[in-house]
Amino acid sequence: MSRILGIDPGSRVTGYGIVDGDWGSARCIAYGTIRLGDDRPMGARLADLYVALGRLVREHAVDEVAVERVFVARNADSALKLGHARGVVLLVVEQAGLPLHEYTPAQVKKSVTGSGRAIKGQMVSLVRAILGLDADPPEDAADALAIAMTHQMRAGSRAMFAEALGVKGGQW
Repeated sequence: MSRILGIDPGSRVTGYGIVDGDWGSARCIAYGTIRLGDDRPMGARLADLYVALGRLVREHAVDEVAVERVFVARNADSALKLGHARGVVLLVVEQAGLPLHEYTPAQVKKSVTGSGRAIKGQMVSLVRAILGLDADPPEDAADALAIAMTHQMRAGSRAMFAEALGVKGGQW
């Protein structure tokens, strides 16, 4: 059983969600958003993101990190800003010595809802239901929880296949 930090990176708002347990018995530890603002210099926002993510990793004794692998075709400027935020995520994870797992938005949607084309409202509702939350998490936090849950499910599947094949330690 691992404690997984899911991250939905953004240069203005980054969602995070921390889950424990296995797929089917997932337990939400924490979730929220890191609001970085619109009117501040990019360097200041990235520095705040670095500090906030480092604090989350330490305070919650995270074992693994799952992050959304992003594809942005709309706007080169948006893609560049998002890339900066992802770079901070990668740096925090590397400095903490944690395994990093990346999933596309379609993989996350399919894992949680059964459809790679699910809409935001479906994701929020299903994340809330699966984790037994009292209220809907903010969209960015729900996405981050879904990313962490996707890793739980995929890690559990890999472990089951490895066991069925008689492979020790889940390595193949």
